Parts: sequence; C-alpha cells; structure tokens
Amino acid sequence: MLDPAAIIAHMAAQLGQLATWLDKAVAHGEAKKFEPDTLLTAWLAPDQFPLVRQIGAACDTAKLAAARLTGRPGPTHADDQRTCAACRARVADVIAYLDTLMPTDFAEAADAQIQFPWMPGKYLTAADYLLWFAIPNFHFHLAHAYAILRHNGVELGKSEFLGALPFRDL
Repeated sequence: MLDPAAIIAHMAAQLGQLATWLDKAVAHGEAKKFEPDTLLTAWLAPDQFPLVRQIGAACDTAKLAAARLTGRPGPTHADDQRTCAACRARVADVIAYLDTLMPTDFAEAADAQIQFPWMPGKYLTAADYLLWFAIPNFHFHLAHAYAILRHNGVELGKSEFLGALPFRDL
C-alpha cells in the first residue's frame, strides 16, 4: 500500500510552495503597480476555476484526504477568500492541520472505504483513493494555480514548483 502519512506530508510541503507563489504574486503586483488580489480572479480558460478556487481546491483535497484516512476532521473554510493574504492564511491553516498528523494516525488507513456523495453505494479503497483521486486531483489544482500565476507574469520556475528536494549524503 502507498504510505498515506508520506503522501500527506508531501501535500503539506507542496502547499508550502503554494504559499511562496502567493508571496511572489504579491511582490509581482506591487512591482508592476497593480493590485495583486486581482490575480485571484484570473483563469486559464473560462470553463475552469479561477486562481482563488484552484487554491481552495488544492487545500480541500489535502485536508480531506488526511481526514478521510485518519478519521480526524480537518479545518473548515468558507470559500470566501478575496485577498492573497486570506488565501495564504487558508493554506497556512491546512498546513498546520496536516503537520499535527503522525504516521500512527494513519494506522487504520489501509482498511478505509472512501465514499463520495456523488457515487452512492460505491467506495474506493484507501490505496485507490490516494492513487486515482487524491494525488492527481491535488496536483491538478496545484498545477493550475501555478500556471495561472505564470500566465500572468509571476516569475516562477520549476524549482518553485518542486521545492526543496530531500537529497541525502552518499
């Protein structure tokens, strides 16, 4: 089985990267003399979520994955963020929740049956949920947030997407 504790820790780290992107977005807006919060309404295509909802969806995917696999409820958010500061606070709140989880909190995760309201009478195993839903959904929204910011001129590179790699000495 996939290691759910490691996956949630990875999501927390990636949300940390998202927080740095928001900092860079604010700096970009200030340098270019426009209100940085206007970036929150930007999107790549009219039928996709704007930046603010991409951020919310990435946060929700991470906290719901953790909650579903541990049985420990995560923070709730009203989806009413209108500023980069409010979005950054939401990201920080989710990271703080994820950081409280220990590997032992996932001891029963392998037996979890993950159900969705839009698929009554069906469930995913924890491994299938992580592999086929939580991980791709998280990265989908994270990548779109990154792409929206890049599309709008925020100077982000691959290293800002990946973050620090856990290299070890030979």
